[in-house]
Amino acid sequence: MSTTDQESTFWFCLDHHAVEPFAGCGSRNRIGPFDSVAAAERALDTIAERERRYDAEDSAWDGDQ
Repeated sequence: MSTTDQESTFWFCLDHHAVEPFAGCGSRNRIGPFDSVAAAERALDTIAERERRYDAEDSAWDGDQ
């Protein structure tokens, strides 16, 4: 993804716990990119949901369920 493409994306800053545009804080402390502010606001929830799903898949694969 080029810089021009990223200029219309949004990021969740882990330092400030806030949504930022591409030109915000450095990418080292951000999660993204997201296509909308609303999606970026849900970044931590999205990660938690994915982790629960991955844990369930791992448990099923390992025969724990």
